[in-house]
Amino acid sequence: MKKIAILLCTLLTALSVLTGISVSAATPSSNNFSVAAKSAIAVDASSGKILYAQNADDSSTAIASVTKLLTAYLVYKDIAEGKLSWTTKVPISQYAYDLTQNSNASNIPLAKDETYTVKDLMNALLIPSANSAAVALAEKVAGSEPKFVDMMTAQMKAWGINDTHLVNASGLPNDDLNGHIYPDSSNTATNTMSAKAVAVLSYHLIKDYPQVLDITKQVQLPFDAGGKTQTTLTNTNQMLKGFTNSRAGVDGLKTGSTSFQIDCFAGTTTQNGFRIITVILDADNPAVDNSTPFTLTNQLMNYVYGHWCTASLTQKGKAIKDFDKISLTDGKQKSVNLVAGETINPVVPFATDGSADLKSLSIKYSQKKTKTIEAPVTKGQKIVTVSASLKDKLGYLPGSSTAQFSLIAKNDVEKSNPLKVFWNHFVIFVNEKL
Repeated sequence: MKKIAILLCTLLTALSVLTGISVSAATPSSNNFSVAAKSAIAVDASSGKILYAQNADDSSTAIASVTKLLTAYLVYKDIAEGKLSWTTKVPISQYAYDLTQNSNASNIPLAKDETYTVKDLMNALLIPSANSAAVALAEKVAGSEPKFVDMMTAQMKAWGINDTHLVNASGLPNDDLNGHIYPDSSNTATNTMSAKAVAVLSYHLIKDYPQVLDITKQVQLPFDAGGKTQTTLTNTNQMLKGFTNSRAGVDGLKTGSTSFQIDCFAGTTTQNGFRIITVILDADNPAVDNSTPFTLTNQLMNYVYGHWCTASLTQKGKAIKDFDKISLTDGKQKSVNLVAGETINPVVPFATDGSADLKSLSIKYSQKKTKTIEAPVTKGQKIVTVSASLKDKLGYLPGSSTAQFSLIAKNDVEKSNPLKVFWNHFVIFVNEKL
């Protein structure tokens, strides 16, 4: 296929000050970079393109409080469907209250005789990773935590992930739940999921409910203002502004601790014009200051932005030279001009010379360039679907694909008068049938 003339990569030579590396000439597939963790993955948040993967399909890894991203997704889903609102009051069960007394579990103070808004509990869920908030929200959404767990598993399956093992809404191991465990699960069972599955979850959460970032980017927020348990929530994400491990552009998502130190982190950042999602699971030798997964995430983000860039594929309202018009029959014009329906900037790898590796990008059209369509055509009418995909071993997240957009009619083309239309069809009949 001929190169699309307008496919020009904007080489982003200036990385964030915090990246501390220069653009590497090595392609992602040939680099020896690795993450000091059991599993890791990085994906483009727009297309679901996998940009780095390390043992990413191992579903045996404990994800701890990263689980709460799925809990949050189902709460957002209920709000979107009108089943809940941000001001809905949520009671605190004995089970949820008892968790606040567990010194081994991250929590906030809750009162048994007080109700809390969905908004307060969501803030507590995502910022200080309150386990009692996860239980209270799960019980409100599904009636019980086991029923909520069934909803969690069903949601992951709907996204094409069938190998998760989920037993609760918080991510705590069962032996911390005072006997409130999922039916037929062991006393020591815990939530396990692959890095790829966590990336799928994070990808859909940001795509479907981008407002979640308005919570996860907050360093501190008030809780139960004016209430009996009024306090200030502090984020466990040390990559946010003000922390020693901060990085410009990071605005989420969620930490997880499988022991007394944070060793899991699903992060997201925007740099060089595109957002990525990173997942680190089971970091090696987590430090007592909880810095390890953030240090590893910083290294992974440096790697990704040092090996991938965005390319200008289309500009909304502009023609693609390779497919700038399509022929018409029965129209007052012989063809109609086509323009892109939207601006598309796919992520592509750097080539060895530091430019965009355009050869890895495959462009496909839903119509042949020799195709003829019938008039009339209206301005803005979708005529051709264009798909752009990268051909590499990393692939895409399940259910996601790269850039897809429409070529639309630039202007109206009316149908010819009936006599001319009749004559055109008569000529076609003679040429094809006689």
